[in-house]
Amino acid sequence: MGCLQFLKVIMVVFNGIIFLSGAAIMGVGIWVKVDFGSLLALLEGAPSELSQLVNVAYLLIAVGALLIIIGFLGCCGALKESQCMLLLFFIIILIIVVAEISAGIVIFVFRPLLDTLLNEFGVAAVKNIQTDYGRNTISTGLWNVTMITLKCCGFYNSTDFVGSPYYNDHGMKFPPYCCPGENPCGLTEADNDMVTGCFLKLHDIIDNNVVVIGAVALGIAALEICAMVVSMILYHRVQSNSA
Repeated sequence: MGCLQFLKVIMVVFNGIIFLSGAAIMGVGIWVKVDFGSLLALLEGAPSELSQLVNVAYLLIAVGALLIIIGFLGCCGALKESQCMLLLFFIIILIIVVAEISAGIVIFVFRPLLDTLLNEFGVAAVKNIQTDYGRNTISTGLWNVTMITLKCCGFYNSTDFVGSPYYNDHGMKFPPYCCPGENPCGLTEADNDMVTGCFLKLHDIIDNNVVVIGAVALGIAALEICAMVVSMILYHRVQSNSA
C-alpha cells in the first residue's frame, strides 16, 4: 500500500468515526426533543426541574449535524477523490481552528476584561435569582438543575436567595439544595458563607482539571491540523491526476 493510499484510508476511517459520532449525537438530541417523557421515565425519581434539559436537545442536534457534514465531506471526498468535497472539508476545519485560536487569544489578551465581564455576569445572575427564583418556572428549573449537578448553592452562596420569591414564600427559608441533611431547610443566614456557590464550584472544577482540559484541547487541535494537511495532500493528488 502506497503512502497516499494509506492517507486515504486514514482519512476515510477518521471521518467515518466523526460521521457516526455526529449521527449518534444528533439521534440523542432528536430523541430528547421528541420523546422526553421516556427519558424522564428512565430517570425515575429525578427532580421535575430536569425537564428544562430538553433545551439541550437543540445544541445536540446542531453539533451532531455539523459533525455529520464534516464526516461526510471528508469520507466521501477521500473515497471519490472529489476536489470540491475535500476543499469544503478543509475550509470548514480551517474556520473551526481559526475560531478556536481567536477565542484563545481573546481570553489571554483580554483577561482583565474577562474578569470584569464575569463580575457583571455575577451581578446579573444574583439579580435573576432574587427576581425570578420561585416565580419563573424556566429560571427556577435551570438554577435547580445547576445546583443539583454541581452540588452548590446560588451563584456566590446562599445569601443570593435572600429576598427572592422562593425565600419570601417559604417562611424565609432557603432551597433544599442549599441545605442537605435531615433538616433540609434549617440553614440560617449565619451559615450562608459556609455554603459553596456554583461559580466557585465551577471555578474549582476547571482549576483542578486545567491540565486535562489543555491536553484535550491540544489533542483536538493536532487532529484538526492533521486532517487539514491530509485533505490538501489528497486534493493536490486529485488535481495532478486530472491535469
